[in-house]
Amino acid sequence: MFEQKKIKELVLTSLVTDAYCLGTHWVYDEKQLLDDSINFEKLNKPLSIWHKEKVAGEFTHYGDQTYWLYEFLKDKEEFNENDFLEFWTNKMAAYNGYIDGASRNTLQNIKDSVVPSGSNSSDLSIVGRIAPLLKVSKTKEEFLENVEKFVKLTHNSSKALNASRFFAKVLLKVLDKKDIKEAIMSLKDEFDISIKKHIENAIDSKDKDTFQVIREFGPACDVDQGFAGTIHLLLKYDSLKEMLIENAKAGGDSSARAMIASIIFMANNSIKQIPNDWLAIKVVID
Repeated sequence: MFEQKKIKELVLTSLVTDAYCLGTHWVYDEKQLLDDSINFEKLNKPLSIWHKEKVAGEFTHYGDQTYWLYEFLKDKEEFNENDFLEFWTNKMAAYNGYIDGASRNTLQNIKDSVVPSGSNSSDLSIVGRIAPLLKVSKTKEEFLENVEKFVKLTHNSSKALNASRFFAKVLLKVLDKKDIKEAIMSLKDEFDISIKKHIENAIDSKDKDTFQVIREFGPACDVDQGFAGTIHLLLKYDSLKEMLIENAKAGGDSSARAMIASIIFMANNSIKQIPNDWLAIKVVID
């Protein structure tokens, strides 16, 4: 159903994007975002204390978990969420990166035999990790089902599930060569009033400064803050590099916004849009 070469490109794009965002991820202070040590033309070591053990070319915990999913699926024909949850749990047991609230609460639920074990997190970041699921999805419907199963494992909230459904559907339409704005607008009326409002706000922001827009929408992790900012990026930019630079300059949960926007952007664009310097990530996508 889905071209394997394109799937690898989308996975690579999501990982490169996360590595690029590492420099200013979870930096909220505007003065710190102007730190001279950040060169927005290259991959950077993190300014944030949350990623203090990381170096340039490594990922935030979002990229790490995206790669785990890709690694898990490499020899699979389908996505078995129970098998993946066991795989993920074992990975987390040995993980020395940041363990966020969604992961921490899910692990506690597993320990306490809570079923379903997924946390009630409404963080947007889970949506940016869905590209590997294309590999084991034979139809569009199966992909949407796999996305829902995957999201529920750690982010079992209506906000996270609705956001993942929306962006997964946009991704599928753009893979079918539909214009990004047309794809977004064609889905607007399928979703609840909160998503419609986010889209309308993003449309109104298209010609405004990205830094100010993201600050106004909210630079933090929740769907209610990141959703409209992600749509803004997709509507405003025709260059992947420019989009990612301007997003990174706004800080906050930059990787969540950018990972979603970049895989949708790249669904109908050439991998050559990724600068060569940014491909120096610490894993190989084969």
